[in-house]
Amino acid sequence: MIDFLTKMPKAELHLHIEGSLEPELMFALAQRNNIPLPYASLDDVRRAYQFENLQDFLDIYYASAAVLITEQDFYDLTWAYLEKCAEQNVVHSEIFFDPQTHTQRGISFKTVINGISRALADGKTQLGISSLLIMCFLRHLSAEEAMQTLVEAGPYIGQLAGVGLDSSELGHPPEKFSQVFAMASEMGLPAVAHAGEEGPAEYIWNALKLLKVKRIDHGVRCVDDPELVAVLRDNHIPLTVCPLSNTKLKVFEQMSQHNILELLDKGLNVTVNSDDPAYFGGYVNENFVALYQGLAMTQAQAVKLAQNSFNASFLENEEKQALLTRLDDFVARWPSSD
Repeated sequence: MIDFLTKMPKAELHLHIEGSLEPELMFALAQRNNIPLPYASLDDVRRAYQFENLQDFLDIYYASAAVLITEQDFYDLTWAYLEKCAEQNVVHSEIFFDPQTHTQRGISFKTVINGISRALADGKTQLGISSLLIMCFLRHLSAEEAMQTLVEAGPYIGQLAGVGLDSSELGHPPEKFSQVFAMASEMGLPAVAHAGEEGPAEYIWNALKLLKVKRIDHGVRCVDDPELVAVLRDNHIPLTVCPLSNTKLKVFEQMSQHNILELLDKGLNVTVNSDDPAYFGGYVNENFVALYQGLAMTQAQAVKLAQNSFNASFLENEEKQALLTRLDDFVARWPSSD
């Protein structure tokens, strides 16, 4: 089963590229850019990663991003993630990036997006991995700053597939960014948003009603509201769930308590993703294996999760169908367990 999971074609729809910064690359970039780190060794970094709540994680996350300075740094960061995708048979990825994390440090928007986009283009030609780029707003900052970032993104609109909303959820409800997302919609950018991870089910409702999102990132708190579950199911609203992230941040105490398969069995369009894999204990395959080991996920459930990942993507229908056919062919060739 583990062999099946790791070789199965799949997509990832909830990945923060800054959250894929592994300690080894962090040290290499810090040395290249003469950036002092508060860690003396890789072991120090790994110890720092033993956080237990979202805010402690975000503090480390933003501090680590300080090593990203040049276009080549952002290229190297993205390329390292794409190489991991190639190893794990992730054949399509929709990547989040946080320009405000960098522009606040004096790094230009152009530097960030060009480095990432160049790596994504090379990933398509050299690794055969398709990808789309989603610009996220940091919800702990003001709506005015988010609007400024959206305006700044104007010249690069052709490199973006959508906008998102991430960072500290509690105290920063979706309605704070209603005007920003309305303008993004006018610019032709579909929306996604983090909601219902540490925040309540109400945040999911408001992301749907006020931000007009096409997908909910996380969304596991939807079970607190049966009417919401029905709306998500009946309207085929995808949830990009991140199991290892959820257990690391104690949304669930352990994997055996996670509700992703319950949501799947209720008919929701849930998908498996890694969120910030350098910090949360693994990439997509590690998340699939954790579901098998912690929840006794079946092969049929795993295939349905992979199908959902393609169907929930922002790819054109023809591209989705090609990837679904690729998955079907893989399953058909796999030796029967009968």
